[in-house]
Amino acid sequence: MVRKFLVLSGLVGWIAFSASAEEHRHLGAHVHGHGRLNIAIEDKTVSLELDVPGADIVGFEHEPKTPEEKAALEEAKAKLARGLSLFTPSAEAHCTQKSATIGLEAEHGDEHEHDQEAGGPEQHAHADFNAEYAFECASPSQIKSMTFGYFAVFPNAQELDISVISPKGQTSYEVTRQKPALDLTGIM
Repeated sequence: MVRKFLVLSGLVGWIAFSASAEEHRHLGAHVHGHGRLNIAIEDKTVSLELDVPGADIVGFEHEPKTPEEKAALEEAKAKLARGLSLFTPSAEAHCTQKSATIGLEAEHGDEHEHDQEAGGPEQHAHADFNAEYAFECASPSQIKSMTFGYFAVFPNAQELDISVISPKGQTSYEVTRQKPALDLTGIM
């Protein structure tokens, strides 16, 4: 019964957090260098959901036009697909990546003020990369930390707000380029 309550509580928290993140995205709050990572741990499965501005990943947010931009987009998708190299749980947990889904979501029509001589406000698109990962861990109770190769792979990324849901509840963290590791002692 307690287990069902924890799973249900975690699911409700995850849905609320996802709804909040969706609302956050649609309200136009979009900060370059700053992304979100949700982590849910249940049984032997670790699910991750990443949402970051396109500028953090490829350095631009418009639709790729040049061959170089198109190549940068494809290279970024390939790098994002290697989830365990970006988000690495403790080696003792013996995790393997089971899946990765990479998407790009664009919003159009946000106004940005520019120099008055340039003709006033301009319309600009914002694009976010969304990635979902599933890891299977032989010993999930050994997830004591996570390191973030993400910052080394994507030089424009500066920080991630992280929400972790585990059998013991939900916890929030922040990881930065200067401190690319997370202590998860006590979450399992």
